[in-house]
Amino acid sequence: MNKFSSIFGQILQIFSKKEFYKAVIETRAERGAKGFTCWQQFVAMLFCQIGQAHSLREITGGLASCLGKLKHLGVDSAPNRSTLSYANEHRPWQLYQKIFYELLYKCKALSYGKKKFRFKNKLFSLDATLIELCVGLFEWAKYRQTKGAVKLHLLLDHEGYLPVFADLTRGKVHEINIARRLSFPKGSIVVIDRGYADYELFGKWTEEGIYFVTRQKDNADYTVIQEKPLPKSRNIILKDEIIRLNGYYASKECPCLLRRIEVWDEENEKIIALLTNHQTFGSTTISAIYKDRWQIEIFFKTIKQNLKIKTFVGTSPNAVMIQIWTALIAILILKYLKFCCAFNWSLSNLVAMLRYNLFTYRDLWEWINKPFETLPFVPDAEQLSLRGI
Repeated sequence: MNKFSSIFGQILQIFSKKEFYKAVIETRAERGAKGFTCWQQFVAMLFCQIGQAHSLREITGGLASCLGKLKHLGVDSAPNRSTLSYANEHRPWQLYQKIFYELLYKCKALSYGKKKFRFKNKLFSLDATLIELCVGLFEWAKYRQTKGAVKLHLLLDHEGYLPVFADLTRGKVHEINIARRLSFPKGSIVVIDRGYADYELFGKWTEEGIYFVTRQKDNADYTVIQEKPLPKSRNIILKDEIIRLNGYYASKECPCLLRRIEVWDEENEKIIALLTNHQTFGSTTISAIYKDRWQIEIFFKTIKQNLKIKTFVGTSPNAVMIQIWTALIAILILKYLKFCCAFNWSLSNLVAMLRYNLFTYRDLWEWINKPFETLPFVPDAEQLSLRGI
């Protein structure tokens, strides 16, 4: 007799039912619900992400074809398309946001100490990506005359490379508006690209004891106050200067001295000018910090290629928000599984293997550590025979 539920059922056990229904009550997500629970909706939308379902028909059909295996998921039967569509359009997406942050708390406990750099400062990358939509179907998301889009704003913690903050806005909302709302622990280092260049924000962060590393604007007006010695062992650092901003508004909004470092980018064969308010780290460390910002680009690439945030099963704003938040929950599940296993999974391989084995009856933690191990074969002689009965 099999001692395990399906792998999908064991993944769902990561979530506390008590905390889940507490979030349901707080968001009043089941107000007026008749039979179709929020847990059933959550299971269906998570199946959409991990099972790579492209439509409501594939979600409901895929679950319906699992026969009795749905009982282990806490679901009596597969939902109708109209029922799931109505729930995605009307039930608050804030429920999925709460589930995301509850799972994030579990992941952060496992990611402690998993970082690349030796310094004790918290390191974050802040960036945003556009998720394009068809303006004919998503009229509410009009971005340009013939295009629609929503924007995913993300803060990535480099300790474990976890998304510790996410926000979804219309495509027209500028990234700097989200950055101004964020607060960081004192001593944190925030890595940003030139789209976040705002001298008022830089001045505010400097006063609060928060460090930043970014690309300098091409038209920046500044005066060199001091030239610092270059590292002898590295020839990628071309300049290391202490500067003061010259423009009237720039010098007023950010009166502190900044540091300008010119780095030779070997891959693209060009010079990159970095700007930071950190005065003590070595120039090679500042360069390596900015280079590690590429991890947030990898995160965006991973979530777009392996999860369902480019095609949507609903066209209302609420349905789109639910699907994107479910994708973020799915990426945290993958991170959680990676932290708990010894096998060296890549996220893309892990999500593919999970998709193939979603309803396999096997111990999840045994499978995730030894995914390609052949199960022991029981010879015919050792099996019970019913002949002659």
